[in-house]
Amino acid sequence: MISHTTLGTNDLEKAEFFYDEFLKKINGEKFLKTDRAIFYSFQGHESKLAISQPFNGEPATTGNGTMVSFSVESEARVQELHEYALSLGAENEGDPGVRYNGMYYGAYFRDLDGNKFAIFHVPAKPGA
Repeated sequence: MISHTTLGTNDLEKAEFFYDEFLKKINGEKFLKTDRAIFYSFQGHESKLAISQPFNGEPATTGNGTMVSFSVESEARVQELHEYALSLGAENEGDPGVRYNGMYYGAYFRDLDGNKFAIFHVPAKPGA
């Protein structure tokens, strides 16, 4: 079971502002801050997210093919959160829209350090 995800940053102060603002929209809350890292938890979920300056002192870099995804309750919420992330300085990596033959509605962005995120909604199956 995955307990947490850690993403690197080269500017902890800017990252803190971005994640404080963005994550509160999806019930994320900062629960610990050190001189090198900030940790967030999510109401009703055990998973955690950490934003950290690399321990080895080297610059933080993004992984090609690495992505963190947030599941939300509606297509409208996908649109709202994508727009909000962009207003905080995130870079658009894919406008909200239907993907995977209608099985998935999602949008993509990169945070201030270039880490890639998806916000998505999977509609309920008919009769479910």
